[in-house]
Amino acid sequence: MPNAHELARGHARLRTLIEFALGEGWHVKRTRGGHLMFTKPGCAAIYTSSTASDHRASRNARAQLRRAARQAPAASRESSDG
Repeated sequence: MPNAHELARGHARLRTLIEFALGEGWHVKRTRGGHLMFTKPGCAAIYTSSTASDHRASRNARAQLRRAARQAPAASRESSDG
Protein backbone atom coordinates (compact mmCIF):
# COMPACT_ATOMS: atom_id res chain seq x y z
CA MET A 1 0.00 0.00 0.00
CA PRO A 2 1.38 3.44 -0.88
CA ASN A 3 2.32 5.71 2.00
CA ALA A 4 0.82 9.12 2.75
CA HIS A 5 3.60 10.98 0.94
CA GLU A 6 3.06 9.05 -2.30
CA LEU A 7 -0.73 9.44 -2.14
CA ALA A 8 -0.51 13.19 -1.48
CA ARG A 9 1.77 13.79 -4.49
CA GLY A 10 3.41 16.81 -2.89
CA HIS A 11 0.30 18.45 -1.42
CA ALA A 12 1.02 19.11 2.26
CA ARG A 13 -2.64 19.55 3.21
CA LEU A 14 -3.53 16.23 1.65
CA ARG A 15 -0.67 14.49 3.43
CA THR A 16 -1.96 15.60 6.83
CA LEU A 17 -5.49 14.48 5.88
CA ILE A 18 -4.21 11.08 4.70
CA GLU A 19 -2.11 10.62 7.85
CA PHE A 20 -5.17 11.45 9.97
CA ALA A 21 -7.33 8.97 8.06
CA LEU A 22 -4.76 6.17 8.29
CA GLY A 23 -4.42 6.80 12.02
CA GLU A 24 -8.19 6.45 12.39
CA GLY A 25 -8.25 3.08 10.60
CA TRP A 26 -9.32 4.23 7.12
CA HIS A 27 -7.83 2.76 3.95
CA VAL A 28 -6.83 5.33 1.36
CA LYS A 29 -6.27 4.87 -2.35
CA ARG A 30 -6.40 6.88 -5.54
CA THR A 31 -9.17 6.37 -8.08
CA ARG A 32 -8.46 6.18 -11.80
CA GLY A 33 -9.58 9.80 -12.03
CA GLY A 34 -7.02 10.92 -9.45
CA HIS A 35 -9.41 11.47 -6.54
CA LEU A 36 -8.78 10.02 -3.10
CA MET A 37 -11.08 7.28 -1.84
CA PHE A 38 -11.30 6.63 1.89
CA THR A 39 -12.85 3.32 2.97
CA LYS A 40 -13.44 1.69 6.33
CA PRO A 41 -15.47 -1.43 7.14
CA GLY A 42 -18.98 -0.46 8.20
CA CYS A 43 -18.72 3.05 6.75
CA ALA A 44 -19.69 4.49 3.40
CA ALA A 45 -16.79 5.34 1.08
CA ILE A 46 -15.74 8.98 1.07
CA TYR A 47 -14.23 10.64 -2.00
CA THR A 48 -12.32 13.89 -2.12
CA SER A 49 -10.47 15.85 -4.77
CA SER A 50 -6.71 15.59 -4.86
CA THR A 51 -6.29 19.24 -5.85
CA ALA A 52 -8.81 21.23 -3.88
CA SER A 53 -9.29 24.86 -4.85
CA ASP A 54 -10.85 25.69 -1.48
CA HIS A 55 -8.50 26.11 1.48
CA ARG A 56 -11.10 24.41 3.73
CA ALA A 57 -11.43 21.29 1.60
CA SER A 58 -9.10 19.18 3.74
CA ARG A 59 -10.93 20.28 6.91
CA ASN A 60 -14.27 19.43 5.33
CA ALA A 61 -12.98 16.00 4.29
CA ARG A 62 -11.64 15.37 7.81
CA ALA A 63 -15.06 16.30 9.23
CA GLN A 64 -16.73 13.87 6.80
CA LEU A 65 -14.41 11.08 7.97
CA ARG A 66 -15.18 11.79 11.63
CA ARG A 67 -18.92 11.99 10.95
CA ALA A 68 -18.95 8.71 9.02
CA ALA A 69 -17.04 6.90 11.76
CA ARG A 70 -19.42 8.26 14.40
CA GLN A 71 -22.53 7.25 12.47
CA ALA A 72 -21.35 3.74 11.53
CA PRO A 73 -21.55 2.21 15.03
CA ALA A 74 -24.95 3.81 15.59
CA ALA A 75 -26.29 2.34 12.35
CA SER A 76 -25.07 -1.17 13.21
CA ARG A 77 -26.64 -0.95 16.70
CA GLU A 78 -29.99 0.13 15.23
CA SER A 79 -30.05 -2.75 12.73
CA SER A 80 -29.24 -5.33 15.41
CA ASP A 81 -31.98 -4.00 17.76
CA GLY A 82 -34.75 -4.46 15.24
